[in-house]
Amino acid sequence: MILERKRVLTFGTFDLFHFGHLKLLERASRLGDELFVGISSDALNFSKKARNPIMNEIERAHIVASLKFVNSVFLEESLELKREYLLRYEADILVMGDDWAGKFDDFRDICQVVYLPRTQNISTSELLQRIKNDF
Repeated sequence: MILERKRVLTFGTFDLFHFGHLKLLERASRLGDELFVGISSDALNFSKKARNPIMNEIERAHIVASLKFVNSVFLEESLELKREYLLRYEADILVMGDDWAGKFDDFRDICQVVYLPRTQNISTSELLQRIKNDF
């Protein structure tokens, strides 16, 4: 008997990798057998936030890829390609933080969509603010 493996896919910038990122990826990995992570390219991040990430895409991808429960990392080049990425990686489950709740429901026709709660009191924006305040 061949068991079908469940593939989980998620996306993020993962700049200044922190505990909240770790917990999100860890919880996402528990929903299936394989975890694929799309890292926002530097260009995509700039187009979304009008600023470059602190860490470049290669550094961010390397950090995420080093986690034992991440099977593969790829660069997300465009928000409009999410459906293509889900199909390319044969995702059974798309996982996003609950700050995106409802925004990816249109992908329910090709996979399950799960929104996980964010880790309280931690975000890259909050980290940057704490660093600014301390210096």
